[in-house]
Amino acid sequence: MENNKNIDNKLWNAVAYISGIFSFVICVLIIANYLQIARLDPVNTNVINVLIERLNENPEDAELRNEIRELDLLARKAYFTNNWQIKTGGYMLLISIIILLIALQIIDSGKNNIQLNTNIENEKYYLTQKKARKWITIGGITFALITLFFAFLSHKKINNKFSTTVKKVIKSEAETIIEPVYLTQDSLIEEEVIDTLVIKEYIDTIKTESITEVKEKETVSMAYPTSAMKRNFPAFRGPGGNGIAYQTNIPENWDGESGKNILWKIPIPTHGYNSPVIWGDYIFLSGADANKQQVYCFNRLNGKTIWVVEASKIKGTPEKKPDVTDDTGHAAASVTSDGKAVYAIFSSGDIIALSMSGTELWSKNLGSTGNHYGHSSSLYIVNNKLIVQYDIKKSPKIMALSTKTGDIVWSADRNVKISWASPIVVNTGSRIEVIVLSNPNATSYDSETGEKLWEIECTYGEVGPSLAYSSGRVFALNEYAKLVAIDISNGQAKILWEDDEFLSDVPSPVATKDLLFVATSYGEIVCYNAKTGEQNWIEDFGSGIYSSPILVDNKIYLIDKNGVMHIFKADKTFQLVGRPKLGEKTDCTPAFANGRIYIRAGNNLYCIGEE
Repeated sequence: MENNKNIDNKLWNAVAYISGIFSFVICVLIIANYLQIARLDPVNTNVINVLIERLNENPEDAELRNEIRELDLLARKAYFTNNWQIKTGGYMLLISIIILLIALQIIDSGKNNIQLNTNIENEKYYLTQKKARKWITIGGITFALITLFFAFLSHKKINNKFSTTVKKVIKSEAETIIEPVYLTQDSLIEEEVIDTLVIKEYIDTIKTESITEVKEKETVSMAYPTSAMKRNFPAFRGPGGNGIAYQTNIPENWDGESGKNILWKIPIPTHGYNSPVIWGDYIFLSGADANKQQVYCFNRLNGKTIWVVEASKIKGTPEKKPDVTDDTGHAAASVTSDGKAVYAIFSSGDIIALSMSGTELWSKNLGSTGNHYGHSSSLYIVNNKLIVQYDIKKSPKIMALSTKTGDIVWSADRNVKISWASPIVVNTGSRIEVIVLSNPNATSYDSETGEKLWEIECTYGEVGPSLAYSSGRVFALNEYAKLVAIDISNGQAKILWEDDEFLSDVPSPVATKDLLFVATSYGEIVCYNAKTGEQNWIEDFGSGIYSSPILVDNKIYLIDKNGVMHIFKADKTFQLVGRPKLGEKTDCTPAFANGRIYIRAGNNLYCIGEE
């Protein structure tokens, strides 16, 4: 029996020694971690600050911006790694101290059960040991508490550095406040096993504070389209609606039947003819029928649904939806986004603003459209104003609404017929103009004030195609009317040349500095000399076209109604690049991201990219 007690006593002595040594090592590591954070900068604050200062001096330096984002991602990883180390170290320290205290208590109990020798010296030795253990315990607990205090200081110090760094990075991305936050958060969630709710709560706090600070300093910018718009695909036909995408590495070969380079395909719950819009890792669409109106947000990388919002119970919504034709529907107008929110409009006249997380910010009804085909004019954003072309049957007008509140910033009544075209927003070098086309005029408005800048009579009929712009020239056309090139280089409008041979009732044209490309609804493509109107070449694609051509990476991408994408060089001689087939019919214009194409076809959304 005595031998068993001795063995137990030795065992708990060993446990006490091991847990004590382990606790001491953890304490030393936590204190050393604090000293290292105080001496060094695990989130690269100084480096990022220097790069941000350089970016402020040269805001268009895309390479520098990407370097800041990469360092920002490393900073976030350093932050979460240090937090994990501090948190884990604290837990390990507490557990080891608890084990040490238990071991010491058991040792003391064992000592008390031993019959002490009457020898006074042995009794004194035992009492001395007990007193020593007591002071060792008190000293150890004190040391542990000091260590936990240093752990708290470490967390606070790196938290402050991380918060400051994130805010500065967000401010440097004032044009795209949401994008870097969401992208980085998503990337971290994929790469690190972390508490996502804590991260979201923290980043949302930083994001809200930073947005408030930036908005207080907002000024009118002449940069349009902004670099953030160019990195994304924020509206129908790209930034400003001008049919130009700024992405690269766009695929040229895929096949819907075999699945070649079809990265994913997902069903869209409710039908719509609007085209995809992209901001960051999010892709937006809308859908509607006679019973419901919905806005969708998908993860553009994997197609997973992020949120679906019903645009319902909006004040002023008519009890009965307007009558529309099957080829327009209730959701023909594309949404738009500025990275802060997404905005959608429906045939009912309902317009809604949603946060990037799907929370309703504001909504209103603009009045019944009454258009016999429905409403299809898409939305655009310029300097925190949402541009709405509302050429309806009664009281046609164009409006700029505050993206923050939905209040009218300016509104201009228009003496025109119904139009189904969408505005374009262009930077002429001296001002930013909103230009719209309706029977009988092309009209330009100052994007800030709504002042009419110029107007020229140039078309007639039921206008469907939108305008194109390049190098001081605006191009307008409509079926059963004419194609017109308008010179606005001196701030006034005058007609340069006209043609009435190849026209369109749906697809919009696209222009480069020297060339104009027109797609007819019946499938012919014509390349014009933009300055003279001379025809360079004509190609018959043999299938009807409703989608608009998009210029990207010096190539034109144009998908026909049968789902065949016609890819050809943006050149004065016809050079076919490819004709990949999707395998499903479509009337919608594609959206582009670097290395990927997104197409709404039938009731599905496709993502195309190199596998």
